[in-house]
Amino acid sequence: MGRAASDGRGDRRAILAGTGQNIAGLAIFVVATLGTNVLISRAFGASGASVLGAVTLATQFAFIAGAATRFGMDMAAVRRVAIDVGKGEPGRVRSVVTSAAAIAAAVSVAAGLLVVVAAAPLARAFGLGEGGRAAFVAAGVAIPFVALCQVYLGATRGLKIMRHTLTIYWAGQPLAWIALMVLGWVVSKSIGMSVLAYAGSWLLATAAAWFVWERDTASFSALPAEPGEVRDLVRYGTPRAPAAVLSQLLFWTDYFVFSHYAKGSELGVYAACVRVAQTLILFLTAVNYMFSPFVADLHHRGERDQLDSLYKALTRWVVAGTIPLLLLLAVAPGPVLKVFGAQFQSGTTALRILLIGQTVNVAVGSVGFILIMVGRTGWDLMVYAASFILDLGVAFALAPRLGMEGAAIAQAVTMIASNGGRLYLVWRFVHIQPFDRHYLRLAVPAACSAVVMIAVHLTLRSSAWAVDLLATGAAGALVYVGTLVSFGLTMDERRAVWRILGRRPGVEGAA
Repeated sequence: MGRAASDGRGDRRAILAGTGQNIAGLAIFVVATLGTNVLISRAFGASGASVLGAVTLATQFAFIAGAATRFGMDMAAVRRVAIDVGKGEPGRVRSVVTSAAAIAAAVSVAAGLLVVVAAAPLARAFGLGEGGRAAFVAAGVAIPFVALCQVYLGATRGLKIMRHTLTIYWAGQPLAWIALMVLGWVVSKSIGMSVLAYAGSWLLATAAAWFVWERDTASFSALPAEPGEVRDLVRYGTPRAPAAVLSQLLFWTDYFVFSHYAKGSELGVYAACVRVAQTLILFLTAVNYMFSPFVADLHHRGERDQLDSLYKALTRWVVAGTIPLLLLLAVAPGPVLKVFGAQFQSGTTALRILLIGQTVNVAVGSVGFILIMVGRTGWDLMVYAASFILDLGVAFALAPRLGMEGAAIAQAVTMIASNGGRLYLVWRFVHIQPFDRHYLRLAVPAACSAVVMIAVHLTLRSSAWAVDLLATGAAGALVYVGTLVSFGLTMDERRAVWRILGRRPGVEGAA
């Protein structure tokens, strides 16, 4: 029992350390991604919103295609490396990852070539005018690098090393895109060049990911692959390949549907709304990437109670870290969207609707990653397929009538249904769930912060949008942090905070 408790505390410390690194990287990612969108929307003047819509469409097409054509080998790498290292057989991981990368390369290169050849009809199908063909050619070039980069980074996360995902994926790739795009605009300030810079950033990221994997495993003694290794990888990846593309489409299906009905700058405005809403999963994504190898290892060793405890604690921490951002986006969506330009304020209602779905996504924690890491990839695919059909159907039903608000409703409904299904499956197969009585502790900090944000926003709504946004966010965050430490933490968590601050707690309350 003592050893299990010690291991549990060690796992939490490791996850917290990795999550902290991830949050730092994700903060850079969010700022860089939003900065890229703002740069594009403002650099192209009056046509900025439509250019942003086209660039977003082509780059997300490449990202989703890369997710599909890596054939689930990123998750296979995380899972197999974590299990083999946990068994004390690290020498086998190099052959596993080599096989996984070869599978991903074969599929993604073929898909990329197909997209390059079909660039013109793809541009017409998505309603892209001038520059559409060049955008999809560049997207096709990007696909293999999007796929392979994630395989190598997944393998390093299987080693429980998070810093490479931080520096290469969260920070390096988006910053490289900005730099390459600005340089490329010297030659040709166009949609095609903007997407080609995106492809170049993934090429650099792939080279860096391969290098750190080779360096970190160079000292491992070589062990041969187990019999049937490639067959097992393909069996694992077969349901993961379509599930991966559907997982990305879960965020973008309604956007692609809306592209057929959007008028003028509407598509660009909705693209900004989707991007802003996705910032809500900042903490969740940070935890997911760090938690996944622990799920594979603990489940393989039969440590269900420890896994359940980690799941509960991490999910509540994710929710606690997300609440201030959720409140800011819900209370002051107009000033947030004005960052992109004055015309983007028309997306206020759509953004609030999108936040509903993302809130549910955050509230259930790493439920999707748990399902994948315990090997239930077939069920994961079924949930994604049903979710895609739901999103597609609701979007086609509502987008023509309600515009971007209809598309946002489609995504919110889909997020709620998809996460509800996964929550049930994780309980059915793993017998763990993320909720406990300590969630109620977050109500007081959330309520206090909401009241302060609303008051500040109403007071400053006639001021410049930047003043309103910064003051509302800062005031709400200060109140939230203060009340969270006082009312929202358990005693063990409060002691940990005091230790970090170098102080001793005064009066101890009940845990």
